[in-house]
Amino acid sequence: MQLTLWTYEGPPHIGAMRVATAMRGLHYVLHAPQGDTYADLLFTMIERHGARPPVTYTTFQARDLGSDTAEIFKQAVAAAYGRFRPQAMIVGASCTAELLQDDPGGLSKALGLPIPVIPLELPAYQKKENWGASETFYRLVRTLAPAAPAPARPKASCNILGPTSLGFRHRDDLREVRGLLAELGIAVNVVAPLGATPADLGRLGQAAFNVVLYPEVARAAAQWLERSHGQPFVETAPIGVKGTTAFVEAVAALAGIDPAPVLDGEGSRLTWYARSVDSTYLTGKRVFVFGDATHAIAAARVAAREIGFSVVGLGTYSREFAREVRAEAAEHGIEALVTDDYLAVEAAIAAAQPELVLGTQMERHVAKRLGIPCAVISAPMHVQDVPARHAPQMGFEGANVLFDTFVHPLMMGLEEHLLAMFRDDPEFHDGVAPSHLGGAPREEAETAVVAAPVTAATPVVWSIEAERELKKVPFFVRGKARHNTERYARERALPLITVETLYDAKAHFSR
Repeated sequence: MQLTLWTYEGPPHIGAMRVATAMRGLHYVLHAPQGDTYADLLFTMIERHGARPPVTYTTFQARDLGSDTAEIFKQAVAAAYGRFRPQAMIVGASCTAELLQDDPGGLSKALGLPIPVIPLELPAYQKKENWGASETFYRLVRTLAPAAPAPARPKASCNILGPTSLGFRHRDDLREVRGLLAELGIAVNVVAPLGATPADLGRLGQAAFNVVLYPEVARAAAQWLERSHGQPFVETAPIGVKGTTAFVEAVAALAGIDPAPVLDGEGSRLTWYARSVDSTYLTGKRVFVFGDATHAIAAARVAAREIGFSVVGLGTYSREFAREVRAEAAEHGIEALVTDDYLAVEAAIAAAQPELVLGTQMERHVAKRLGIPCAVISAPMHVQDVPARHAPQMGFEGANVLFDTFVHPLMMGLEEHLLAMFRDDPEFHDGVAPSHLGGAPREEAETAVVAAPVTAATPVVWSIEAERELKKVPFFVRGKARHNTERYARERALPLITVETLYDAKAHFSR
């Protein structure tokens, strides 16, 4: 275990909560001490749910450890059933309560409740949140959708698997994917976990195939349904124009439908703009991508193949999907970064010197410190990444949203560059007073910089004139220019960076 300030994923019981909160008629009894009830805030504050998650905590305290904590758990299960009357329950322990070894599954079974009670074995010290969501959904599907003789299934019918609460734009993505399937004439049998009841999971076998939107959550369940119910599944992420096109073609092939009417429609504005004269400013921009596997892989493909960026870094915190991310990184000629240590990610970003970072809310903080534009494309996220408006990442409309997400930070960089170009203009430079006050120049005291001998370990000194010249460099590459110039000066033991040093370094690294 590693003590850290930030973490990309919570413990696995948070993943179970995401599934329980997404569903209706399901209740989660969590054996946990008082401090573990913080999880409610993730849903009410970040995702702004109008109701608390359907979770009952045992909330035992330190003084209870000397008594019968198992009895406290049994009382909590019985009280939760009596109060909420759910169709099914899931039971488990938090990372702290796991150490007590009270066996929530056996204790709840002994109560003999008249509903399915599914025990969850979620090893908190070996696994994390997305695995917990996947395992919870898999256990629910195995219990509530048992293998049975295949019914007569309409060929053009499917289930949509994967969307949960606290997922990155899951609700908006679901709306777009439903629209695509409706245009194709494919009926949606069940969507799960989001919005489904335990009874709905019992109807999963009535569809001809499954659509897996988020493999981190639904791949295990889809693989079991394929084995037990003979349902093939589509796992192509409909993110970006090319990804959405491939998705439409894949589901149309399984349904025996011609995809042309959908693909010949209006589509996305991304493709046109990426070919336009205005977008030449974007070509070759260096981008670093990090997030969960689904969104990181898709973002890298859109950035490189649809907008023309150069992907200089690609990574994920989803260790279970390291193989897929490494394969995608190889397509871009780079080595994937697979880690859940945000400090390692920060070091990789600094070394790659990108002009844009696409990542999680943690990369947003990192990029801000490094002075690099950033857009959030994956969980973990903050409240500002859960907009009240419709803002999908999937489908053709999602491609429009992605294009805006990727391009706007760079366009703001261009605007900043234009401001910097006029910084020394007689009317607009930093040293002039406001025009309504006469525009008289402000007094600026300049102190002479005394040069001293330097070594490779000595911090370099910038002259006032060189600092002013550096400000003319666009802010989104200013950090790279500063780093290269200081490296150039250290290698030559220059005591002072002047304007000439700045341009000499530029010429040196441009060869």
